[in-house]
Amino acid sequence: MAPGDYEVIDLGRAGDGIAVPLSPDSASAGRKVVIPFTVPSDRVRIAEQGSTAEILVPSPDRAVPVCKLFGTCGGCRLQHVSTERLLTWKTALVTRALQQAGFTSLPKAEATAIPPATRRRADLALRRTHDGIILGLHQRNGLPLNLTECHVLHPDIMALLPHLRHSIQQLEGFGSSGDLMISLTDTGADLLLATDRALSSSDRIRLARLAEAHQIARISWRPKGSHETPETALQREAPKLSFNGPAVALPPGAFLQASREGEAAIRNAIIAALPRSPGRRAQITELYAGCGSFTFTLAEHARVEAFEGSAPAIAALSRAAGGLRISAQQRDLNRQPVTGASLSNAFAVVLDPPHMGAGAQMRPLVAAKPPVVIYVSCNPQALERDASQLHAAGYTVTSVTVIDQFAWSAETETVVRFDAPGR
Repeated sequence: MAPGDYEVIDLGRAGDGIAVPLSPDSASAGRKVVIPFTVPSDRVRIAEQGSTAEILVPSPDRAVPVCKLFGTCGGCRLQHVSTERLLTWKTALVTRALQQAGFTSLPKAEATAIPPATRRRADLALRRTHDGIILGLHQRNGLPLNLTECHVLHPDIMALLPHLRHSIQQLEGFGSSGDLMISLTDTGADLLLATDRALSSSDRIRLARLAEAHQIARISWRPKGSHETPETALQREAPKLSFNGPAVALPPGAFLQASREGEAAIRNAIIAALPRSPGRRAQITELYAGCGSFTFTLAEHARVEAFEGSAPAIAALSRAAGGLRISAQQRDLNRQPVTGASLSNAFAVVLDPPHMGAGAQMRPLVAAKPPVVIYVSCNPQALERDASQLHAAGYTVTSVTVIDQFAWSAETETVVRFDAPGR
């Protein structure tokens, strides 16, 4: 961007400041530029091409970053923005997405922020260097850095990291790079390790000692870059979680909501949006059910027909759901969408699709015209795309809940209720 003084007027979709020149000439009038690490109402100076912005007049919404790694670590982009301003911005993103989908009349959105230091799942990078190993998140330039501090992750994860660095450094199966997923469960940490070499027998003994010393429930392994089913390197105890119901024995690498608190907030928003059950035989259809994050609570209100594409996830849900009003079916909803009576007979359809949205499942969902659709979204762009089909079918938006469970990031969760025409 050209040197000069700028005023920041908004945050872009990725969280960077959008600014305009303070004294525009004819050539720069109306021109907008992107300036990272700025906040709406900041006045900043760019001294020379490519230089960091100097804050001339700070915005009242500017905050002091709490982490020493902020600006280098790619995990948090927005620690310099106040929590209140972030929640307002994320709510505006969701509102704008629904308006772009065609909904001009919207109810006032409910909004809540989940506290930091609650994230129970971490996807970390591993890299061997001449000084040892790096275990952490990627920097903004793509290379991983050691996660020596983090105000997002649960303290139990942070407490494990030094021990993991020490043990993984000694593994014969770890050559130059790898990945590590850590999930906190009710029975201990669940680790999924991916390395560029196979684990040796001595590696497995070393990992068993690590697990015993630090109450790790399970360590699974697979080759780096592979999507094959992981093998269990060791298991002290089955990793289990209760999703407001029976304990579910989780498969390796199972998808979980980022935090218990975020999961509870989403669950509460779904139930608040759920219409009254019309009778004992009433049915809720749940799409993208996963391991049952919301299924068991829904089953307290009606019979649930749950669909999920991951075979290990739906098997875990099915085992835990024995004797309850839950029918769990494995189905790739993009290749073989649910159609017909499963949708049209439901008094509510609840769906929590992946980041890219519901894809091919939206057309049969709209065609079936269930009375109420409760859509859980982690991506306003995908929400806009899918909601536009509901708008075209005559649906209206009757409730919106924004849940900021991804502290200091540009990501957000939303629960939206859509009502069919004539309801």
